[in-house]
Amino acid sequence: MQSFRIILNSFIGILCKICFDLDVLEKVDLIEKPPTEEVVTRDELTELFKTNSSPNHYIGLEISGFLHLGSLISTGFKINDFVKAGVNCKIFLADWHTLINDKLGGNWEAISKVSRYYQDAFRLVCPDAEIILGSKLYKEKTEYWYEFVRFTKHMSIARTMRTLTIMGRSEDDGKIDVAKLLYPAMQAVDIHSLGVDIAHAGMDQRKIHMLVREIFPKMKWNVPVAVHHKLLPGLSKPADPTEIVGKMSKSDPNSGVFVHDSDEEIRRKVSRAWCEEANIENNPLLEIARTVILHEFHEMNVERPERFGGNASYSSYEELESDFASKKLHPSDLKQAVGDYLVRTIAPVRDKLDLDDGIFEAIKKGS
Repeated sequence: MQSFRIILNSFIGILCKICFDLDVLEKVDLIEKPPTEEVVTRDELTELFKTNSSPNHYIGLEISGFLHLGSLISTGFKINDFVKAGVNCKIFLADWHTLINDKLGGNWEAISKVSRYYQDAFRLVCPDAEIILGSKLYKEKTEYWYEFVRFTKHMSIARTMRTLTIMGRSEDDGKIDVAKLLYPAMQAVDIHSLGVDIAHAGMDQRKIHMLVREIFPKMKWNVPVAVHHKLLPGLSKPADPTEIVGKMSKSDPNSGVFVHDSDEEIRRKVSRAWCEEANIENNPLLEIARTVILHEFHEMNVERPERFGGNASYSSYEELESDFASKKLHPSDLKQAVGDYLVRTIAPVRDKLDLDDGIFEAIKKGS
């Protein structure tokens, strides 16, 4: 009887471990779901979930132009993947970084005004995430600047200059003001100050996370897992066929779909988007289908006349890409479907998100 109990307890232990591992793997799969492009490293993320069922996440955002499909919707959907995985998510609105980087004309009043618009927008799309203002963190965490100075002792000017690409600046710019040299170190110390276990950003922020992973161990600070998502491409055709399509931009109204676009504007922009027949390389509409539409909808339906193949339904991106590559799905039909689904995705956000005259003018003046 005693041996039976030992065997039974051992079996239960093994079963519990299998269930736990499956739960961990499901969480990792959620984090790796598109638009995630890279996890540094997957093994570290797996171990993190094994020891911490609700780790702390962070994504930092400058406060600049009108929010669009990439900056709010795709990013917000990715944040919600973390929430579903049981992660405590923090959206850090970097108002000081916005000032340093001359966004919104470097006008603090405009930055404060537009930050409220960003808070309202992300509360709509990511209701379970905590939103933190940089200015609030720096005011409340009195040791921040002491830790900042300690961190900068590990950075050379040359390394700092190489990191300036995270703020859209060139490392060769000889007219960079001194304030901008503070930006990378501040972003790194933000991560430490917020107690971050998972640092999340677009691929354009990869350099700062690699800096964090290099310097934090020297300071005996917790080293976060880095998760980078692919930036949603713009809708325009690249000037050079070999060039990668640029990211959707807040400053170019023709490059992307904005959350305040009307249904008609959304469909019009999509209908004019670059989408060569059978070309799956850097195709912005296929990328939108993969990272936005099929992220939120179980399937993507394409309606077309019987003479053109009849209606089609796609429950996976691989099926959609295959049909497009083999010319079974025409660009015009893809555009029609993408336009319809984007209206369904954006309209509920647009209708609830207030954009008053003061915010509108602050953004337009600072563009």
